[in-house]
Amino acid sequence: MMLIRILCIGNSFSWDAVEQELVPLCDAKNIEIEVHNLYYGGCSLAQHAEFLLKDTAAYSHRVCTNPQILKSSNPQIREIRDTISLRKALKDGKYDYISLQQASHDSGIKSSYEPWLSMLIDTVRAYQPEAQLCWMQTWAYSQDAKHPAYPLYHNNQQEMWDSIQACTRYVQQKCQMSNVNCQIIPCGLAVQNARQTKLGDTLCRDGYHLNYIYGRYTAACVWYEIVTGKDVRKNRYMNPQMTKTQRKLTQKAAHNATKKRCPI
Repeated sequence: MMLIRILCIGNSFSWDAVEQELVPLCDAKNIEIEVHNLYYGGCSLAQHAEFLLKDTAAYSHRVCTNPQILKSSNPQIREIRDTISLRKALKDGKYDYISLQQASHDSGIKSSYEPWLSMLIDTVRAYQPEAQLCWMQTWAYSQDAKHPAYPLYHNNQQEMWDSIQACTRYVQQKCQMSNVNCQIIPCGLAVQNARQTKLGDTLCRDGYHLNYIYGRYTAACVWYEIVTGKDVRKNRYMNPQMTKTQRKLTQKAAHNATKKRCPI
């Protein structure tokens, strides 16, 4: 069986999206997966680029994989390894998918993307030319969020979401102009879809990070569909604390997001 290997150059939003629910979703369908999340809280593209230029071992290296790979009885293995630099992570392993993302507070601010985005893309392509480059779209804050950066969007969820969509299109256009194949991971769209259901604006636990029950599950369902090519609606795994209704609504929200791919 082929092992899917993922490297996320991320922050707490990639922690939400890939470290809790992605492996169990894959495990339910006997799909072997290994997720490497380079975590640095609140890390922006500019900060990632600075760490790269200085070759700073700044990242907490979190690795999540199927229990059978390590022959464990635990439902999921999550190992926090020694801190690592981005360059070393890119040199040490071969990955099928490598994702970039912007810090949530800057996710809708177009001026915060360059020249750092291009620098990071060029570096990823240089070290991992065969990997599928991905852009993980983050989500807008809850309507009542107290994040100090929320005033950048006038404390308005729709304004923030519109700005994130515009920046997602910007990333796509930059990649197309540079002849770079970039796969969008539309976690933000899935969260926004779920907010339009009876779940309402409840997917975040603190106004911006996803809740542990069905918020993180929603983002992981998006990743599942992208990296496996399978319809998550046919996956029966759910967080033990979820209801079947929550599973159905979040799976549908994620599926619709991946089929749309490009935000409008």
